[in-house]
Order: sequence, then structure tokens, then C-alpha cells
Amino acid sequence: MKPSAFELIRTSSLEEALRALREHQDRDAKLLAGGQSLIPMMNFRVAQPEILIDLGAVPGLDGIEMRDGALCIGAMTRHNDVKEHALVAQHAPLVREAYEYVAHHSIRNRGTLGGNLSHADPASEMPAVMLALDAVFMVRSVDAERAIPASEFFLAPFTTALEPDEMLLQVRIPAALAQERFAFEEVSLRKGDFAISAVAAGLRMRDGRCERARVSMSGISYTPLRAAEAEEVLAGEVPDAGCIARAVDAAVGAIEFNATAAITAEYRRDLTRTLMIRALSRAAAEPSETP
Repeated sequence: MKPSAFELIRTSSLEEALRALREHQDRDAKLLAGGQSLIPMMNFRVAQPEILIDLGAVPGLDGIEMRDGALCIGAMTRHNDVKEHALVAQHAPLVREAYEYVAHHSIRNRGTLGGNLSHADPASEMPAVMLALDAVFMVRSVDAERAIPASEFFLAPFTTALEPDEMLLQVRIPAALAQERFAFEEVSLRKGDFAISAVAAGLRMRDGRCERARVSMSGISYTPLRAAEAEEVLAGEVPDAGCIARAVDAAVGAIEFNATAAITAEYRRDLTRTLMIRALSRAAAEPSETP
């Protein structure tokens, strides 16, 4: 329960942090944000970085604002601050709902949204939510800044499209439209644990029909998954029980579910089917019917 030896670099500006990341990129340097995922992995020696670059004293990396039709969330914004922010509830209700399943209050007090996304745990909730919301991640190195769509960010377990000298600075989420409805469903072993299966769903409705569907899942594969097959079935249709069932069958049938020591592939498949039906049914319901 003790980490291997490492060097801690405390930084006080973004430029200083980026320079340190560039200078030490060949020594498995890691950024320390909230530390709620990285430190336990270091204690178990699953992760053994030689360098930790502490971002705790770097100003300007947190905060939430609306800009050009997008909800902009600084990477160092603590989970509880995202969860309770009025702009998040108004413009990204799926994020607010999914946070009911994220960890525990004390962990959310320290953990950060950017740290969680950069950690890229395939059973974490926020990567799937960002995938469903078509979020864009703004990242930066010493000499360049670029935008990475959520659909291109998560490459493998604990692996992202970030280069070794890049840092996630901000998450940009298109503001929800009035005709969009969202729902999130999850099952885990205990409240606050990572998901055995989780489903995020969003439907843009007009005159009783689904103009556009967005469905993503976490906990069932090596990265969060977008259920393109379900989205195609729902597009242009009335999302009644029969349509939702066809969409879910199409999505689940395209996924190869793997077994673990504790969970069979059949159980995870049936669970995912049930959660997707629940999420899509709630998203399709009239606002007055949604819990």
C-alpha cells in the first residue's frame, strides 16, 4: 500500500506545468489533479510514474461558463462543483443526472472532471456521458492547442488520444435544446462503485418523432461505446415500446460481451438491454412523465 519512489514537481502556472510535462515526457510523467484515481493505483503499484506534476496551485484551470452555445467546464473543476452547478443542470442535464452514480461525496470533493476523463477508466460514467453529448476536449501542449471530439478521445483502457506532453484544459458540451430529453441508468455492485453496465441516452423530439438519438454505454467494453445501431433505428420514428425494443436489440446484438470472474457475458448482455430500454423509455416520455 505504498507507491514506488517518485519525484514531485509543484507548479504554479499552466506554462510551468506544460514545460515540466514536455521536459519529463520520457520518464512516464503524470499530472496530479484530484488524485482520487491515480494515487490508489500508485499505492497498489499498478501505476509507477517517475514524475508527478502537481496542478493544485495552478490558477485558471477550473470554472464553468457558457460560451458560443457551449457549456465550458475547466478540467480542474471538482466533481461536486460540476454536479451542483446551475448551468450544468440547465444546459447539460444528462451530466447532472449521471453524477448521482459517480463515486461518493468525499471523493467528488477532491476528484476533477478532467482528471477522470484523462484517466479513461472504461467503467466510469463521465466518459460515456461525454460521448453521448458529443463533447469536445480542448487540449494543449507547450506550443499548440487542439480540439479532440469525445468520439476520438478514448482509445483503450486508461489510454486516450492525449500526447505525452499534452494536458486536457477544458470540456465543451453543446448546450441542450428545448426539445431534447435525456436519461441515465446504471447498475453497480454498490452505490458509488464503477458500473457493471451504464447507459446514457438522449432524444431530440419533434411532433412525437425522434429527430436524433444519442446512446452510449460504459462498463461493458474496453472503452465507452456509442450505440450507433440503436440511433439509426430510432431516427425519424415514434419511440414507442416496439421501436425502442427494435433499437435495443440492434445495439445489443452488435456488441460482443465478455465474461469476468464474477459476471457472465449473458448477465451483462441482459442487464445492458434492460438499462437501455429504461433509459430510452424515460427519454421518450413527455417531460411531465419523467421522474
